[in-house]
Amino acid sequence: MAHINANFKNLPASYLFSEIARRVKAYQNQHPSIEVLRLGIGDVTLPLSKTVVTRLHEAVDQQRLIESFRGYAPEVGYDFLKQTIADQDFKKRGVVIEPEEIIISDGAKSDAANIQELFSADAVIAVGDPVYPVYIDSNVMAGRLKNYDAALGRWHDLVYLPMNSSNHFVPALPAAQVDLIYLCYPNNPTGATITKAELQEWVNYANATKAVIIFDAAYERFIKDPSLPHSIYECEGAKTCAIELRSFSKAAGFTGLRLGYCVIPRALILDGTSLLDLWIRRQGSKYNGAPYIIQQAGEAVYSEQGQRETQEAIDFYLDNARLIKDGLASIHLEAYGGDNGPYIWMKNPEGMNSWETFDYLLDKAHVVGTPGSGFGPSGEGYFRLSAFGQRETILKAIQAIKQVF
Repeated sequence: MAHINANFKNLPASYLFSEIARRVKAYQNQHPSIEVLRLGIGDVTLPLSKTVVTRLHEAVDQQRLIESFRGYAPEVGYDFLKQTIADQDFKKRGVVIEPEEIIISDGAKSDAANIQELFSADAVIAVGDPVYPVYIDSNVMAGRLKNYDAALGRWHDLVYLPMNSSNHFVPALPAAQVDLIYLCYPNNPTGATITKAELQEWVNYANATKAVIIFDAAYERFIKDPSLPHSIYECEGAKTCAIELRSFSKAAGFTGLRLGYCVIPRALILDGTSLLDLWIRRQGSKYNGAPYIIQQAGEAVYSEQGQRETQEAIDFYLDNARLIKDGLASIHLEAYGGDNGPYIWMKNPEGMNSWETFDYLLDKAHVVGTPGSGFGPSGEGYFRLSAFGQRETILKAIQAIKQVF
């Protein structure tokens, strides 16, 4: 008889954002006339740029003609997009990444979940804490993590790297040997950034211990400070120890289109085997490539007009973040992030844990955020607010929070 994959039974009962949606739906069912102000899940609210929509239409029209029709995309991505990424995202910052080292996908979340398949079942995993839940859940499904303590909200077989205000949300190097390290900067959920010198320490550590860093740079386009690194490959030696994930979702508004990519340098070798070759082989078996139409839209983002329009959207969201942070400061609520990323990491009011803050804000201010404890043990005591909202919603939410606190 068939049996389920028992690793799935080790997952916590509900995915964080599913639980938030359940609670919000229950509240709205009880209070149908109340407007709920959503500053929770980080979905964008601005429409696609004119340049992207124009290219989408052009690509759709190409599908009507036999001479320009495209079916299955290359599982690694079209050369026109890979070359543009190599030139615009890396070469302009003095980093040499070959187009063959760039593998196009349907988003950073998919890559973050799937990349663990390249590593052994006994790999020791380390994550910055608080952490994007997908890094952990994907390793639970793979069987690397089995011992979850619901009372403590933590995995006993996972190495947590605590991030808090005392270390500026940049974790210390592990005390014991780890094999796979997940880092995300600009950080989701804290909005924090990492300096090049701090990131170089992680690269040096990984090379010295033969560990691999999975560097999630999905929010790099929100960086305003010119001194901050946009890519881990700006650090010396990173090509022999790091995989980088990037996304079009937030900066270019592709949450509905789905497009991203990962970089695996040819120099990254484990057990005498190229991880790039393994990833290409994996993609060939499990993935038919991001659609031609979507990749054309992605290439349009890098056009001169596309860049201007993308930057306008980023500036809008960062201005939302400033408004949220200033509003919290005006009522003496401690908050972090928002300067080079779209998230505000608010310290909970005295005496309230993360889910109590969630329920209180929903009930009293009708504002939805994300409980920090849902991102890991070090997230307890904090609350994430997203700047991906319409300006009217942001202003209403700020005023409502100020009134209840």
